[in-house]
Amino acid sequence: MHFIVIERHRSAYRRPLRFAQGTLLEVGPRYESEPGMRDWYLCSCTGQEPGWVPEQLIERLDFNQGRALDHYCAHELDVDPGQLVQQLHLLNGWLWCRRHGDGELGWLPAGKLQQLI
Repeated sequence: MHFIVIERHRSAYRRPLRFAQGTLLEVGPRYESEPGMRDWYLCSCTGQEPGWVPEQLIERLDFNQGRALDHYCAHELDVDPGQLVQQLHLLNGWLWCRRHGDGELGWLPAGKLQQLI
């Protein structure tokens, strides 16, 4: 599916969390602010700044420890209204997208996009 950006988005994270399947994670608080975006946890792993990880990618080992069930990158796209993106994956209110033009991959909040028909 293809979408047009209807609201500007800028990432607050300049060094996004990245990890491979099997990486041990320290699992922090659950994101609680916006409905539809609640199944994200603030996680960290050795040598990186914390980042938001979808619950579906975390195998819980105990209350604040987990293991990555798959490879993951928390990179968010910086976009402006009118730009086009292609949805590759939808998860917990966010879309993993490919930006038209340069092919950059990253997450965008679904509420800032409108599906093209």
